[in-house]
Amino acid sequence: MRLLDADRARPAVEAVYDGVRRTRTGWPRRTTPLWDVRLYDEPRIRDGATALRHAVHHDADGTPTGYALYRLKSAERQAFSGNGDAGGGTVRVVELAAASPQAYARLWGHLIGVDLFDRLTHEGAVDEALPYLLRDPRALRSTVVDRLWVRLVDVARALAARPYAAPVETVIEVEDAFCPWNTGRYLLRAGAGRPALCERTDREAELALPVADLGSAYLGGTALASLAGTGRVRESRPGALAALDAALRVEGAPFCPGGESFPVY
Repeated sequence: MRLLDADRARPAVEAVYDGVRRTRTGWPRRTTPLWDVRLYDEPRIRDGATALRHAVHHDADGTPTGYALYRLKSAERQAFSGNGDAGGGTVRVVELAAASPQAYARLWGHLIGVDLFDRLTHEGAVDEALPYLLRDPRALRSTVVDRLWVRLVDVARALAARPYAAPVETVIEVEDAFCPWNTGRYLLRAGAGRPALCERTDREAELALPVADLGSAYLGGTALASLAGTGRVRESRPGALAALDAALRVEGAPFCPGGESFPVY
């Protein structure tokens, strides 16, 4: 584990992120301008915390296998019930990526072990493995927040672009008042391990839903069956819903990293 300055850390951070994102759902590809935004670190955006710190984990041959970007913010001394003062502060984890379980555990060990800071904040996936590393998982308090939104602007291209976990052939009718070119019926043919095909069709629809609900299910984090329970997905061929749900399934909860606010150019 090494703490590196921004210039030395950036190549390693970019390399680790690009490798990890290929195995995660929801992690976007980052161009150079997006990395400039992600690593932007002027004092005015720090909210009283330190400059961004870069902890990089390397394997035995020196290859970077993980990183944590974080800040430290000291707590103001305040009266403690009883006697004395309550000190401490917060480790603010901005982003963490690890290519192996060993790197993941080592990075969290480093962050939790920062001296004189008794609180840590982090925005992670809903199925984050961190609780299972802790001696007392109840020490971790979590709440679900909005982080990832999907808006399909070209339904055929979007459905053809993603992989599928199981074979499926179905006709989906999409309703889209805001992008009317999306409205219509689509024949989707896909199978595990082979390219998908999605094209317009005149065949009778087997499923019908608004584009917003298709976006919700697109990354595999929301089950179509759950949406069908509200009446927002309508099935006209028995079994079509279950087949598409199985095909859309992904490993790991979709997540978009980067929990700290930062300016957008």
